[in-house]
Amino acid sequence: MSSLRKKVFLYLLIPCLLLTPACSFGTAAEEKETLKIGYLPITHAAPLYIAKELEEELLHGVEVELIRFGTWIDLMDALQAGRIDGASVLIELAMKSREKGIDLKAVALGHKDGNAIVVSHDVHETEDLQGQTVAIPHTLSSHNILLYDMLKKDGLSYQDVNIVEMPPPEMPSSLAAGTIASYIVAEPFGAIGVTLDQGKVLYQSEEIWPHSLCCALVLRNDVIEAHPELVQSFINGYVKAGELAEEEEHVHSIHHEYLNVEEEALALSLEWISYEDFRIEEKDYDVLVDSLLEMELMDEPPLYEDFVDLTFLEEALAQ
Repeated sequence: MSSLRKKVFLYLLIPCLLLTPACSFGTAAEEKETLKIGYLPITHAAPLYIAKELEEELLHGVEVELIRFGTWIDLMDALQAGRIDGASVLIELAMKSREKGIDLKAVALGHKDGNAIVVSHDVHETEDLQGQTVAIPHTLSSHNILLYDMLKKDGLSYQDVNIVEMPPPEMPSSLAAGTIASYIVAEPFGAIGVTLDQGKVLYQSEEIWPHSLCCALVLRNDVIEAHPELVQSFINGYVKAGELAEEEEHVHSIHHEYLNVEEEALALSLEWISYEDFRIEEKDYDVLVDSLLEMELMDEPPLYEDFVDLTFLEEALAQ
């Protein structure tokens, strides 16, 4: 290579080295962009971990790095600090963060239904819970709202029971030990308690709160604005993963990789949950907002149009 050509090559190379990854000598097909998404190991996050396991088939060039958390508090801390780009999370927690000024967007649901109210065998009706202890995963959760609505529906008040926050994996054994009389939580923990005969279902969530909202897929808005094509590809795969989530042969093994659950409990759990529609309807959101205000869990819940962005979901469904 002549001296002049070497100089020209160096002039072209140096800006690319300084601006990486803006400059790349690879083709677009060879590049992979990564989204860091947080989750808890529950069946409500199934579309997320199915998309990850089938990313070559479903995500087409988007790499998802799943970050597992043990508690909602740790997950929300990471999301608010920007250590992760998004999460499958209780929608109420994301709304609270938005209320506090964290720019998050709910782009899809994680599931519908699948929040059974499980009680001990000696509880036959809601009135039997008076003076008893009921476990929920978090005060800001659909499970807490379900408890409130059930008590009101059946003539009790929220103050008539002793409410405790408890890690979901501890709930079935606590019910069996008699330290709690009931629990309301994400799957598969309801199904685990039932299949182990530690308790029974008093109500399914749709019997108390039709079209209830629970876990949602939320993303940081700065990520959405900086990488809209990446987000679109991710949501395309996420929707397809939801279509596969209830298939037995193809994806049951994936559930077991993420959940410590026996097959009988998993099968029952999937009977209770639907992954057919990820839309966050405004009328359902309004019901949630009314409940949060009535229970004094939020002062100024975010407006639907400020918090919910279904642009990517609708485009994925159109495809």
